[in-house]
Amino acid sequence: MAKIGLLSDTHGYWDEKYLHYFEGCDEIWHAGDFGSIEVADKLAAFRPLRGVYGNIDGQDMRLRFPQVNRFTVGGAEIWMKHIGGYPGNYDPSIRGSLLARPPKLFISGHSHIVKVKYDKTLDMLHINPGAAGMYGSHSVRTLVRFAIDKGGFKDLEVIELAR
Repeated sequence: MAKIGLLSDTHGYWDEKYLHYFEGCDEIWHAGDFGSIEVADKLAAFRPLRGVYGNIDGQDMRLRFPQVNRFTVGGAEIWMKHIGGYPGNYDPSIRGSLLARPPKLFISGHSHIVKVKYDKTLDMLHINPGAAGMYGSHSVRTLVRFAIDKGGFKDLEVIELAR
């Protein structure tokens, strides 16, 4: 079983609470808009880090992380892209690939709105962890934790940080 800590849209903001809430996690995943290499370095020093770059990330982040990251953990295929949309409204840049070969879990960021939704048509879970940083119109900063076990997902928690 793999325990995952998921966040997005830090926009260069660092909060020590990230480490507190991700203490029991095996990996940390960041769905883009890191905003600074320092945020990525601090997360990677704490736990193995996977991620994608977002639309605000500069060349340093684009050299370190891909635009689309497809990988397998705990028997589940995962696909992550910062601007990806959500069930019923996937971004045109990803829609065709998702329809042709959907993963078990699709992760996106960008909207700053936490969302966990199952796509019955594609038999795929979608998670957007919302925004963990201070920049943007969101009123609550959020993180997500969950476990992957034998290709399935369980123990999903949405964590609300200080407003």
